[in-house]
Amino acid sequence: MDQSDLKLLALLQNNARTTVLAMADRIGASTASVQRRLRTLREGGVIKKEVAVLDAHKLGFDVTAIVSVELERDRLDQIDAFKRKARIDAQVLNFYCIAGDADFVMVVVAKDMRDYEAFTHRFFFSDKNVRKFRTSIVVSTEKATLALPI
Repeated sequence: MDQSDLKLLALLQNNARTTVLAMADRIGASTASVQRRLRTLREGGVIKKEVAVLDAHKLGFDVTAIVSVELERDRLDQIDAFKRKARIDAQVLNFYCIAGDADFVMVVVAKDMRDYEAFTHRFFFSDKNVRKFRTSIVVSTEKATLALPI
């Protein structure tokens, strides 16, 4: 990966709808070269996916919660079951296995506090393997990005 690849990646993570022509102009390369580079970056897994970033509040998700979770047991099958459950739940936006006081941290969205409470009953209280969970409600988002500092 060279500087031109890094410039392309920076352009894409800022706006994935940037045209190949515009990218070629910005990095001083031909459109064919840009297309080749992008194909290589996609096939190599450097570009995992290209998505639209949506406004949660405009779609009615007014609660964002950061939740730390401790599991009761350290049995691999139960840990895997919890991971599978978190991966498929649409309200769980981010899910991390961590080292420290908790086993996992997740970012969860909900329409309102009643919706979040229903999530906790469905996701945590009904799971006998969850020892405890702690919730911090996001008051304001000062920065949220997936852009890497390249």
